[in-house]
Amino acid sequence: MPMKGRFPIRRTLQYLSQGDVIFKSSVKVMTVNYNTAGELSEGARKFVFFNIPQIQYKNPWVQIMLFRNMTPSPFLRFYLDNGEQVLVDVEDKTNKEITEHIRKILGKSKETLEKEEREKKKLSHPATFGPKKYHLRECMCEIEGQVPCPAFVPLPKEMRGKYKAAMKNEA
Repeated sequence: MPMKGRFPIRRTLQYLSQGDVIFKSSVKVMTVNYNTAGELSEGARKFVFFNIPQIQYKNPWVQIMLFRNMTPSPFLRFYLDNGEQVLVDVEDKTNKEITEHIRKILGKSKETLEKEEREKKKLSHPATFGPKKYHLRECMCEIEGQVPCPAFVPLPKEMRGKYKAAMKNEA
């Protein structure tokens, strides 16, 4: 990807993966209401510019809507799966304060994230085989000391069925 545009660093995987806000599974929609001018919305503008891409990357199941110049004061509104709404006032806050606040009220705790990471590691146990999406190895032949895949290295004649059948017929 060419590094063009305003702050192209925002589109790099390294920057996107540095986001630390991972919402609880109950959060379904996030709306950001802010103004493009004015001192009250400065933190909200920076939050939209720098932090929203990270939040989108870390929370692909959350729909994010941006409403510009529709309100006198900036705020965030979260819609939860049980129909409840959470309103967060972001007037005169910096983008870091906004990020910390929403992580505190709607983000997963560090203990929960660590528990999910441990469960994910259990699934990727080295003794399991299957599609690369879910397991470390696709085939038994990828382990050192095992018989290699016949697709890459031909099997010895003694291990082939045709050879064994031919030897039986001769005897």
